Amino acid sequence: MKRYKEGLMKFVFFIAACTSVLAVALICAFLFANGVPAIFKIGAADFLLGKVWTPNNDIYGIWPMILGSVYVTAGAIIAGVPVGILTAVFMARFCPKRIYKIIKPAIELLAGIPSVVYGFFGLVVVVPYVREIFGGTGSTMLTASVLLGIMILPTIVGVSESAIRAVPQTYYEGALALGASHERSVFSVLLPAAKSGIFAGVILGVGRAIGETMAVIMVAGNQARMPAGFLKGVRTMTANIVIEMGYATDLHREALIATGVVLFVFILLINISFSLLKRRML
Repeated sequence: MKRYKEGLMKFVFFIAACTSVLAVALICAFLFANGVPAIFKIGAADFLLGKVWTPNNDIYGIWPMILGSVYVTAGAIIAGVPVGILTAVFMARFCPKRIYKIIKPAIELLAGIPSVVYGFFGLVVVVPYVREIFGGTGSTMLTASVLLGIMILPTIVGVSESAIRAVPQTYYEGALALGASHERSVFSVLLPAAKSGIFAGVILGVGRAIGETMAVIMVAGNQARMPAGFLKGVRTMTANIVIEMGYATDLHREALIATGVVLFVFILLINISFSLLKRRML
């Protein structure tokens, strides 16, 4: 009877895994089947490297949106990754238990806040603050980067803290036995030992940043033009799809799906690059 139950559960788990793989395969098939033909209709060079996006004239160049996505994601990494990793170090090795009981639920609550709420926060708080300090409208690439940096914090903190706590305690004790201070033991021994897990947290954070839509739409300005600086408006690939998909038809709609293909390939390349770099680091 026990073997029968184990066999049944293995089959259930196998079906669940196959369902997940099938879902990804269907998404890929839909994107490529509907998006790749549009790329060839428009012309790969004109579509990927074109600097003008005017659907009314059947001109579809997504280079400004590609650069916008790259710049906003890079800004989010600069804003969020150092804070997230240092927060994880504090929570794992320096935080008193009483304070930890407050900080941990707060970090988890950040992960559960809908992106539209982050967008409202950015629109009401961050945008006026940037406008007051730097001038302009406040709906800029900088605003979007700061907001995304806040949004990726729960992912980076959670994964990085788990990775640091997973390092055997003997590593830390050995460093202390050799005369290292508490701080030096943490930063010179535990962090390098946990770098693989920390790297995974950064990858997940980057994936959320580059795929975020609603919050970016509310604070980035959404001008379909070449990025002109961190204090100017910008449109990302995700924002471009959401803004125009509701009324797009024919080639316009296909071009938006093709933008999704580019975004999918872009995320795939990032994950592969990080995986290769991670293997070299190990």
